[in-house]
Amino acid sequence: MSDHISREMAKIACHALNEKKAQDLRVIDISGISVIADYFVIASAANTNQLQAMMDAVDEELYKAGYTCSQTEGNRNSSWVLMDYKDIIVHLFSVEDRLFYDLERIWQDGKFISPDEL
Repeated sequence: MSDHISREMAKIACHALNEKKAQDLRVIDISGISVIADYFVIASAANTNQLQAMMDAVDEELYKAGYTCSQTEGNRNSSWVLMDYKDIIVHLFSVEDRLFYDLERIWQDGKFISPDEL
């Protein structure tokens, strides 16, 4: 898909996450360094209920815009959920797991974008 569509998907996901008070929302443009997706959207949740609400909100808003999740890793009891929309991948973490997995460090060669810039 075009970068315009991927960017729009990331923007929709960020808006949904902001509505659910996601913590430390980050977007990484990985299109120049990986073929798995164009963008990672990463956010933290204070607890599993918030993580589930964030997951539901992202899925609902992207679905309304015509995008469906091709694969989800994790479930209602997980402290890390990965939602694969092919062009964007949404990672939702507990605060502890986010520190442990440290995707921002692993993908530091990507271009970090403020959600407001989308």
